[in-house]
Amino acid sequence: MWLPLPPILRVFRLCLLCWLGVGGVQAFTQRSWEEAYSLANETVQQLTQAEKLGLVIGVGEWSSRCVGNITPPSRSITLSSTTLTIPPICFNDGPAGVRLVKEVTGFPTGINAASTFSRRLMRARGVALAEEFRGKGVHVLLGPAMDIMRNPKAGRGWESAGPDPYLNGEFAYETIVGIQSVGVQACAKHFIANNQEHWRYGLSADVDDRTLHEIYWWPFMRSIDANVSSVLCAYNRFNQTSSCHNEALIGSNGLLRQGGFQGYVVSDWGATHDSASDNANAGLDMEQPGDFLLIGGGVYGNGGLNNAVNDGDVSVTTLNEMVVRVLASFLRLGQDSDYPAINFDAQEPDGSGDLNLGISVRSEAHTALTREIGAASAVLLKNDRTTTTGSDSGVTVRGLPVAQERIKTIAIVGQDAKMPNLDCNSLGECNDGTMSVGWGSGTNSLQYIVPPIDAITEFVGNSATITSSLSNDLSAGPAAAKGKDLAIVFANAMSGELGAYDIVDGNMGDRNDLDLWYKGGSLIEDVAAVCNNTVVVVHSVGPVYLEWSTHENISALIYAGAPGEQTGPSLVDIIWGAVNPSGRLPFSIAYDEDAYGTEIVYNSLGFPTITYTEKLLLDYRYMNEQGIAPQFEFGFGLSFTTFSYSSLSIASSGGSKVISFNIANTGAFNGTEIPQMYLGFPDSAGETEKVLRGFDEVILAVGEMRTVSMSISQKEMSIWDVPSQSWVKPSGTFTVYVGASIKDIRLTGSF
Repeated sequence: MWLPLPPILRVFRLCLLCWLGVGGVQAFTQRSWEEAYSLANETVQQLTQAEKLGLVIGVGEWSSRCVGNITPPSRSITLSSTTLTIPPICFNDGPAGVRLVKEVTGFPTGINAASTFSRRLMRARGVALAEEFRGKGVHVLLGPAMDIMRNPKAGRGWESAGPDPYLNGEFAYETIVGIQSVGVQACAKHFIANNQEHWRYGLSADVDDRTLHEIYWWPFMRSIDANVSSVLCAYNRFNQTSSCHNEALIGSNGLLRQGGFQGYVVSDWGATHDSASDNANAGLDMEQPGDFLLIGGGVYGNGGLNNAVNDGDVSVTTLNEMVVRVLASFLRLGQDSDYPAINFDAQEPDGSGDLNLGISVRSEAHTALTREIGAASAVLLKNDRTTTTGSDSGVTVRGLPVAQERIKTIAIVGQDAKMPNLDCNSLGECNDGTMSVGWGSGTNSLQYIVPPIDAITEFVGNSATITSSLSNDLSAGPAAAKGKDLAIVFANAMSGELGAYDIVDGNMGDRNDLDLWYKGGSLIEDVAAVCNNTVVVVHSVGPVYLEWSTHENISALIYAGAPGEQTGPSLVDIIWGAVNPSGRLPFSIAYDEDAYGTEIVYNSLGFPTITYTEKLLLDYRYMNEQGIAPQFEFGFGLSFTTFSYSSLSIASSGGSKVISFNIANTGAFNGTEIPQMYLGFPDSAGETEKVLRGFDEVILAVGEMRTVSMSISQKEMSIWDVPSQSWVKPSGTFTVYVGASIKDIRLTGSF
């Protein structure tokens, strides 16, 4: 029987394994952009037109061992300082692990990384992801996703970091820095305003300029701060023009380039339309996968770009610039030297054929990190802990953490507790077991998943008797739970990518509603009716209705999100107290869909125009503005211990403000607090009441106090001024709010 390591020892083990180089990642020499561009410009002068075209046109949907690839020159290129051999540049999904490959880790999703509110874990996750991509010979990791969760039912919201642009931006920055520190290219996606799956191949997201900059552009802006190698343009139209030939977005004077982006723009798979010249002259550097799919594509291929250059519709200078940008990103990260060869075949992910070499890129460090993030992202929403009095005073008999010596009979209820279908298709389009990830190109391997029932059974051993009902049967579940010392009920709600109009349990990508699937809410209520110590675990891609959570017999509620393959062990760590929960909600959970102020457009006569009339008011911003009280607010999460805040101070440092305060652990458990800083703008700014502008991860022993400092940069104090087309800091008084959530403000100051 395994026992969970204390958090400090697990962190030590992870750091030790990284230091020892587990995973076999070689050191590499990273060049500056200037050095990379110099070599790329020298290279392009020696390439034939056919060789240049090969570097910017995908090889075709079924002609690559990767999800995407290019045709490199068949010869080495002699440069003044080196001889350059360009390999096939391999692109592969996904943002939570290498997709369509065996012997890899199923990492936590983006929304779970966001739920940690930990820059440390966000970056460590990026490093671990890239170690596995590099080990499989993948040059470009198609991620991170940074699509704002405009509506909580959005199918791919779980791939990103929720509805807040600042949290998405910090997640994007840390993930990209982590990925590229290993020499793997990150690809920021999906540019831009890609916020629902229905009609995604042609809908027009019409967004005003200020909203674009302050909400949807913000995380991409932070990705540029992280020197992201590439950006993937989206399927949807933006302000009536296809994203991949939208000069205002990707052209030389467009949003990306004016924002300082130095990498290349690649199309989403089949997202190109019209002519080669339309796309190339607008700023699209590479088309993937290079041929026509049902939805588009094949604009550069089949002679399209070659003919456009020969006819003068695309200049040789433009073609050269496209190639140079692709090569510069490749060269900047040293991928021209000692990079592993591609050792898998995405077209044959079951391992058949000669191209899957069976090379494992898993490691104990990656497993430990996945488990740590799983626990750190679990949000404790309710905990009615009851303890004994008398000789065994302080022992928990109800709620969390579970006292193993007092709980002798346990019921595990719900299909979300069991092993999922490992023969599910390549997009993960099934939901018949524990939900660790959504479906679509952002899914990951379930090969090594440890479901809750297995982890709990192994941990408990002979110390208690376990009875299970691993379905959502409304008769069998309560029967298994009746009279038990503890019942743990598992329920979920899933979503994913629309793909070729795929339907999972009646949901086409975007969720139909905010209900738990398979009558999960009814199952929870029926179990709680017969067991007065019912702990509920919800795995979900986003907000769900939790109206049953007030039931007096529900002693604890854990929102576990989509935590990856170590879903069972990470929950054992929380439920039995090896880890004190510190996860926080990266979105609000409301009583009603109307509380979010946006809608998914499901039905339309042709591709719709969706006007973002809510402007800046998403999630908590809308609720604050409308006076709507959510059930559980943005940033909320409980701990087994308590924390006090004191001594707020505000100081100037250059153009920034430094906010300092003290946090003390005043309870009976060691724990981690997640202080959050919100900024209130002057009335003249036209902003909502509070916007997130800082957070931290503060680990404190019982009785310990620490001083925490957060900075607010000049841009973070600014709004986008449309007339001047610049970031402008409004004049007037700013208010600083520091607390444990957007509603739980402990300290207030102003400047």
